[in-house]
Amino acid sequence: MKIIISPAKKMEECQDIFVPGDFPMYLSWTKQLYELLKSMTEEELKPLFKANAQITRQNFERYQTMDLMRALTPALLSYVGIQYQYMAPKLFSNEEWEYVNGCLRILSGFYGILKPSDRVTPYRLEMQTKLSAGGKKDLYEFWGRKLYDAIGDSVIINLASREYSRAIEPYLTCADRFVTCIFGEYKEDKVKVKATEAKMARGEMVRYMAQNRIKQPENIKKFDRLGYQYSEALSAEDTFIFIKEEK
Repeated sequence: MKIIISPAKKMEECQDIFVPGDFPMYLSWTKQLYELLKSMTEEELKPLFKANAQITRQNFERYQTMDLMRALTPALLSYVGIQYQYMAPKLFSNEEWEYVNGCLRILSGFYGILKPSDRVTPYRLEMQTKLSAGGKKDLYEFWGRKLYDAIGDSVIINLASREYSRAIEPYLTCADRFVTCIFGEYKEDKVKVKATEAKMARGEMVRYMAQNRIKQPENIKKFDRLGYQYSEALSAEDTFIFIKEEK
């Protein structure tokens, strides 16, 4: 079983908790993107990043000075965002770190797919960025089925946002079980998802799975953190819905 999650836009360097592992498996493809981004001006990068001048400048400078071969931060520790705050990987035990390194995969517009211990350097490049590279119209075409092939498991727990899960979904076969977890509130006969709270729950779910060494999809139905409970009535075989009761 594998678990897929999204990255975060904000990143940091962290080298003193867990020892970094190997380089990402598609580093040669990352180098193509790096050379392209490095060749672009600050003005050209701004519409790609869809960010303010300060963030654009920071990442322009990153690409000008980046050395992919000197990356020392384990991927799971490099991302800073709500999902990662609630996951709290810096507090993982060695056993929990071993679990996520075996089961968890981070999808990335820049690196393609990452194991938690893969060594990375801070970057900014979302999967949905309209960047033509390698003769392909966008990053979905650039990465193609490589990310699906890298997962190497027929059972996938999807905790990624739609932006990232759609890099995997087109390549699923009838032999795969792709279980998407949805966290929301049930109002007016609909499941309503709040983005921030969903990110919190996804991070908490990864932590729950690591702490309990979960290896079967059915076992995540017991998840009961942040006020969420699995809804048998609303769920389906490949869609697990967790509802948060109103206070």
